[in-house]
Amino acid sequence: MTDDTVQKILDAALMHVPFDGWSEVTLRAAVADAGVDPVVARALLPRGAVDLALAYHRRGDDLMAERLRAEDLNALRFRDRIARAVRLRLEVVEDREVVRRGTTLFALPMHAADGARAIWGTADRIWTELGDTSDDINWYTKRATLAGVYSSTVLYWLGDDSLGSQATWDFLDRRIGDVMQIEKVKAQVRGNAFLNKVFAGPNWVLSKVRAPGAVSDPDLPGRWTSPR
Repeated sequence: MTDDTVQKILDAALMHVPFDGWSEVTLRAAVADAGVDPVVARALLPRGAVDLALAYHRRGDDLMAERLRAEDLNALRFRDRIARAVRLRLEVVEDREVVRRGTTLFALPMHAADGARAIWGTADRIWTELGDTSDDINWYTKRATLAGVYSSTVLYWLGDDSLGSQATWDFLDRRIGDVMQIEKVKAQVRGNAFLNKVFAGPNWVLSKVRAPGAVSDPDLPGRWTSPR
């Protein structure tokens, strides 16, 4: 019921966002249009329009995940699966102006951390849907790298007027290609005995980093294994 009410308010808000942004004006209009008690709305969205914008972002992640699961990705290279997921995430957006307004909101210093967490959440959702099982430092590097690719692609897409957003998809392929080149260099470094000795200390420290546990505090960046 709680989530249904938030979704109801969100549906009503989408017609106001292109004109008034993710603002209190939009929130009040959406609550009235949805026929929701303002007290209930404030309890569900204590930070107002910011929480509503984050709910919209999470809805996009959910829609992307649904479409991704419905596709047969077996014939695709892994880099192409990632590109497909990012593309689906953008294609589920019905009104580009709604995303543009959200980008403006989360560019504000007081909301920048929320925006960064939302982008990280999208990257995490993509990796999870694609079956990532890493539980070491790679858990973080994969998501951090994809978050950078995704955020830059969104900014490019917002200004793209090419037919079918083809310029954006080409941009996305180039960014993923850049990442693959970095991974190739990292593999070469790992295979170099001399460099392995040079970086033995840092590598040992990084080897102790683990992905967040299922029951760990969500506000903590991760957990460490006990020294052996």
